[in-house]
This record gives sequence, structure tokens and C-alpha cells, in this order.
Amino acid sequence: MNTDDNLTVQFYFDPISPYAWLAARDFPRLQAAGLQIDCKPVLFAGLLNAHGQKGPAEIPAKRVYTFYDVVRTAQQRGYPFQGPPSHPFNPLRPLRACIALSNRQERLRLSCALLQACWEQGGDLSNLATLMRIVDEVGLSERHLDVAIEDPAIKAALSNATNAAIQAGVFGVPTMVLNGELFWGADRVETLLWRLENPKGDLAALEVFLQNPATASRNRH
Repeated sequence: MNTDDNLTVQFYFDPISPYAWLAARDFPRLQAAGLQIDCKPVLFAGLLNAHGQKGPAEIPAKRVYTFYDVVRTAQQRGYPFQGPPSHPFNPLRPLRACIALSNRQERLRLSCALLQACWEQGGDLSNLATLMRIVDEVGLSERHLDVAIEDPAIKAALSNATNAAIQAGVFGVPTMVLNGELFWGADRVETLLWRLENPKGDLAALEVFLQNPATASRNRH
């Protein structure tokens, strides 16, 4: 098992995604493999807009399926599930609170606490009082995040981070990035760990395939 402490997984997330919560539940496995985790808050809606997509909650059948899938997965793994009081909800405040923390370990601590509070305890992360209670519970009240989340510089930082993620090819959350390679979805932890053990996997066939042209397109009208 690779124990190089310099290996870092960038974890792009928005607490609006239950799959971000499920992926964060696997952080101990990544850390046990010698990986460090750098939480990267991004606005999921911004990713969707940039790539011309709808979110799962915007497609009625997919919304129902998503939550069946999440609850089944949680029950299978023995995780408590409650879910937020409304969904979709406005995630800007928790995202800004996270991005306001320059210390990686503090950001990791708050990110995990927010995901847990939202999906396991039914917390309303759009509510400032709820958000500040979580900040206090993880010992970060001295960071004055209630003020920081209204700072124009912090608002711009979140927008810039989202744009940077888009430029890096991120189109959804959660996305994990290891050495520039993207792993999208809570169910890609196993693949990421495999890549860690097989860093020189042969992608020659993939590079050839990606050069193949499209010969059909979908009628969107």
C-alpha cells in the first residue's frame, strides 16, 4: 500500500449532493492508503450551467431514484440517514464557510461535519443559526465565519473555485482528482484506490478511442 504523504486527493463537493456525503464517509479508507484530502467546495449549480446539464433533482424520475439509491446504500453500509428538510436547498452559505478556511485540515473538518449534519441529522445548512452551530461544534467559532460568508472576497473565491473546477474538467459532484485524473461519484473510491496501486496503467487504447468521431447526434427539439 502506498504511504506517500505527499499524495493528495482533491475532493470537489457541494453539500447539496447526498453522494458527496457517501463519498466523504470513505475518507478513512483514502487516508489509510496514505492519501491526504483537500476539500474543494464548488457550486454544483455552476457546474450544471457550464455543461448544459440538469441536476438529478430537476428530473422527477431521477430525483426519486436518486434518493432510493442513497437510502439503500446508507442502509447497506449501516449509515444513519435523515436528509435535509428541503431539497434542493441553497448551499451558498456552507460553501462559503468552507472556502473561507485556508487551513486544509480545518476545511476538511468543517466539510465532513456539514455533510454529516445535512444527511445524517437532517440539518438545514441554508439556515445561518444551524450553520454557526456546526461551526461551533467543530471548534471553529473563532474564525468568525458568519462574517466571512458575507465578504465579497469570499463570494468571489467560491465563484473562482467553481470556474477553476470547470476548467479542470469537473462536471459533477463529488469528483475526486488524483494526480490530474478525475474520479466522479461516490462509487469510484475503489477505482481511485486501484489507480493508486497502478499509477502506470496503460491508457493507450483509451487515447485511440477518444479520437474516434461521433456519427450521430440527439435531436433536442
